[in-house]
Amino acid sequence: MKLNAILVEDEKISRDILSNYLAKYCPNINLIAQAENIQQGLELIQTNNLDVVFLDVEMPYGNAFDLLDKVENKTFETIFVTAYNNYAVDALNAHASYYLMKPIEIDELIKAVDYVTDIKTKENALQEQILVPKINTVQGKITIPLQDGFEVIETKDIMFCKADDNYTEIYLNTNKKKLVSKTLKYFDEALQESGFARIHKSYLVNVNEITKYVKGKGGSVVLSNGKELSVSASRKANLLAYFK
Repeated sequence: MKLNAILVEDEKISRDILSNYLAKYCPNINLIAQAENIQQGLELIQTNNLDVVFLDVEMPYGNAFDLLDKVENKTFETIFVTAYNNYAVDALNAHASYYLMKPIEIDELIKAVDYVTDIKTKENALQEQILVPKINTVQGKITIPLQDGFEVIETKDIMFCKADDNYTEIYLNTNKKKLVSKTLKYFDEALQESGFARIHKSYLVNVNEITKYVKGKGGSVVLSNGKELSVSASRKANLLAYFK
């Protein structure tokens, strides 16, 4: 699996060496940005969805632990990179996934990345195990994944779902929208017993929210909030079956 990562290191030579090693020996690491100080690192952490942070310990105006103390909701794994071995205990206390010594040995780097990859793979598997039972056994509710867990929402509160590549936009009757890293097909299967109709390759609609059908080759439906959505010709019969 691909892991989004950043590198926080004040020495350019060290940044170049590690980024080159990652590109050559750890192809599943997507190094999206680099920072040369704590403030830049914090900004990257706050503005990106990260799986792992490669973090130098000693930097100007603070150290790695000062940076981690400022992160309120830490959902990424940390790989410390340092020339000093006296930080091992502090690293453990900061829940580091791995502790790499400079100069970096390629085998150790690969081992560190494999270790983090295994953690993230198991987290994703656990998330799937959480999601499926919640959909199938809790009446009238569905779970949607969040970065730090999952959220339970009432199916009756969903107006419609819209496909967005491998994501789905969920529109609620509270005028809120949620972007979920699941395909529309996933929600189609999950909600098929809850009064939801697939009316288009891009739309899954809560039938209870439909107030009007407009005729046409496929036609369109108007929802209770006034939103009008197209119905594809191939899915028209499926929709109208709900109203016979």
